[in-house]
Formats: sequence, structure tokens, C-alpha cells
Amino acid sequence: KDGSDKKRPLGISSYEDKLVEYVIAQILTEIYEPKFFNVNYGFRPNRNCHQAVREVIEDVQYRKTNYVVEADIKGFFDNVSHEWMIKFLEHDIADKKFLDIIEKFIKAGIMEKGKYLSSERGTPQGNGASPVLANIYLHYTLDMWFERVVKRKLEGQCYLIRYCDDFVCCFQNKREAEKFYKVLQKRFKKFELELAMEKTKILEFGRFARENRKARGENKPETFDFLGFTFYCGTDGKKEFFRCRVKTSKKKFRNKIKAMKEWIKYHRTMRLEEMFKIVNAKLRGHYQYYGVTDNTKAVKNFLLQTKWLLFKWLNRRSQRKSYTLDTFYNGLLRTFPLIEPSIKVSLFYR
Repeated sequence: KDGSDKKRPLGISSYEDKLVEYVIAQILTEIYEPKFFNVNYGFRPNRNCHQAVREVIEDVQYRKTNYVVEADIKGFFDNVSHEWMIKFLEHDIADKKFLDIIEKFIKAGIMEKGKYLSSERGTPQGNGASPVLANIYLHYTLDMWFERVVKRKLEGQCYLIRYCDDFVCCFQNKREAEKFYKVLQKRFKKFELELAMEKTKILEFGRFARENRKARGENKPETFDFLGFTFYCGTDGKKEFFRCRVKTSKKKFRNKIKAMKEWIKYHRTMRLEEMFKIVNAKLRGHYQYYGVTDNTKAVKNFLLQTKWLLFKWLNRRSQRKSYTLDTFYNGLLRTFPLIEPSIKVSLFYR
């Protein structure tokens, strides 16, 4: 699992099974896409992570958000109840044969070291239908409940933004945020899910958070992470108006640098032309995701760290030419230039 020592089971299907999974996913998408709420941004046509991040900024900056509930579902893919999943599907699908096929897939189990391990819970990641099945499960357990029950019972404004099993909820009133936090635990327990309490919290966040906390003699507003970004209360360029800003989360930055280090270390004897071509492809992928409004400093830092890793490990090649800082930066990097970072995605509608 990214950023930890925990192992996450992956289902590697045969070619024939992949075809069936693909067809199942396509059929389920056609059925449920019109039913899904706009709060859901994960694994849907014409929707992506950047849109979810942009929506959080929109809700914080332009709407009545004063508190944020940052939540994390403990081992979601491993704990999806097969019984509840089938009940949800039966609510919309009458074809018994189609439901039987889906049930067989989610209960298929796995082969590990020649031994068959049954699957009584969860949907294996790697299964082509898992993303849409996850969306269906959370559509009924979270999205529909939030939009049709929670919102109607609250006096203040509230907003939900979800990408697969990652979600944040924005509230106008502290009391209602605290009440939701408690009720959410009971709601998930009903459907055999559990919040990771160490990763779930309520924080004061929004346009008035800094002033209110300062008036109470408290520190600046806390931050929260969502989809690899850290959200924090900032100001515009002239430091006159509130801006909800984002930057690469420290955890994700460390993980990405670690992955780059391991790759460069392992491939340091590769032909330089080929090596720099692949490093540039990795940099380009990083910029495509993290090159967003307000995050220039972090993506530039990623490039600087990558250059240092190249300098370090290219000088550890046995019986190869070593580089001084001058010959590396003014020689090698001019022969094989690395792609400079740029802002690829604007996070503001206005």
C-alpha cells in the first residue's frame, strides 16, 4: 500500500475474466451513471481528481464553509459487505442471472502460493468492475443519505465531495459538523464499514477561520489532506483576501521522491540517453497531476530533488566517469535537459 508497510490484496484476473469484468463494468455504468449524485467524482466518465479538488476549493472559498470533516474509511475495499452489495444491486437490477455473475465475481476468492483463499468480504482491487461497484456501495451508504437525509435536517449549509473512498464534508455550523461526525460512525457501522479514527477529524476551516482563531488566542487554522494535496487557509497575492490554497501533501511528496530514488538507484548503469528519457517521462507525469494552481514551489522542489538524486547515484556507478557539480549541472544536464515544471491545471472556476 502506498506510503506504508501494509499489504493490499490485488486480484489479477485471467484474460477471459477481464473481458467479463469489463462488460459488467460497462453495463453497471450505464445503469448507475444517471443515478449517481454530483458529489461523486471517482471513476466516472468525464470526471477526475482535479475536479474534486477544485470543488473543495469552491465550497470553502465561495460558499458558507466554516468547518470541515476530514474522513477516512478503514480498509474500504477489504471490508465491503457482499450481502449489502447484492441488496443494493437488487434495488435497481431485476436480471437474476446478471446478479449471479456479479456475486460469483466478488466472492471468487484468490489463489496465493498455490492455495485457494475464499473471499467473504471486500472487492479485490484489480478487478475491472471494482471501481463502479465501490461507487454503488458508497452511493447508497453515503451519498444518497447525505443528500436526502443529512442536508434536509440541518439548518446551515453543508457539502460533500467524494472520490472513491476518499471524501470531505464542509459545514457552516460547528454543532452540526460534530453531530454529523457522530452519526456517520453509526451509519457506516450499519453497513459494516468503519472510520479510521486516527485519520478522521473536525477542523475549523474557511474564510473566517484565521480571524476567529486569532481572536481566541489560538494558532493558525489546521490543514487537511485530500487526493494527495494539503489544503490550507491562505490569502491572495496582495494578501488582502482569503484564498483556499493547496500544495503537495508531505506524505505524497516523500513517497514520490522515494520511488524516484529507488528507480534511479536501480537503473543507474542504464545508457544516459535512455535513462534521462524515462526520468523525463516520470517528471511529466508528476507535473500533470501536481502542477496545479498555487503548487509551483512543490513541483519545482520535486525537480530539484530529482536532479540531486541523479547527481548522487550517477557518481556511484563503478568504473564510470564521475561528475562534479559543475560538469553535472553545466555539462550533463545541458546535454540531457530535464523538463521544467509548469502549471497544468487551474483550480479556479472564476
